[in-house]
Amino acid sequence: MNTDSIRQQMVEQQVRTWDVLDPEVLQTLRDIPRERYVPAEFADCAYADAEIPIGFGQVMFRPSLDGRILQAVNIQPGESVLEVGTGTGYLTACISRLAASVTSIDLHQSFLDAACKKLVEDTADNITLSQMDASAELPDDEFDVVIVSGSLPRQDDRLATLLRPGGRLLTFIGESPAMTATLISHDQADELNVRGLFESDVAPLVRTSERSPFTF
Repeated sequence: MNTDSIRQQMVEQQVRTWDVLDPEVLQTLRDIPRERYVPAEFADCAYADAEIPIGFGQVMFRPSLDGRILQAVNIQPGESVLEVGTGTGYLTACISRLAASVTSIDLHQSFLDAACKKLVEDTADNITLSQMDASAELPDDEFDVVIVSGSLPRQDDRLATLLRPGGRLLTFIGESPAMTATLISHDQADELNVRGLFESDVAPLVRTSERSPFTF
């Protein structure tokens, strides 16, 4: 299987057709070997425009959604990114190509262990992985970009406090089957601007191994 050719088709036929036109984002999706981050039993679906189960009620996003997320937050060289929800590490790898540094946290140590191995193989050396329950604690730092890779029933005000001036926070807010990808921008006047981007349906971010919903 020529994965380079299939990856190019994924970008042209799935990602670009959902209005993802940022050249840096498109090149990143062309470069990252998505098939290496998919659970072995779903290897044949690595480049399908579909969610892929990864365990604990979580899924690997569709390639087109990864593209929309990366385009929306507009990561610049030299910026630091916090990702809440490492999952398989695929989106983490994409972020690392665009950012100076990435801190990625996940509730499940097994996700982090598997992602770490793959990220090392891809020589992604600007990533810090940490086991953390985001409903109880968050990193003690500030970031230029925060991406939450799971949905929340309502906005968590703690997340916006992690943004530096000029920073961007992307979350999915609402209840299935309809929720909104929401971008919060921290402007230079220290004000927060909230904008709904598009509708989606994303698995809830969880806080325990029993898969309890993320609540505040």
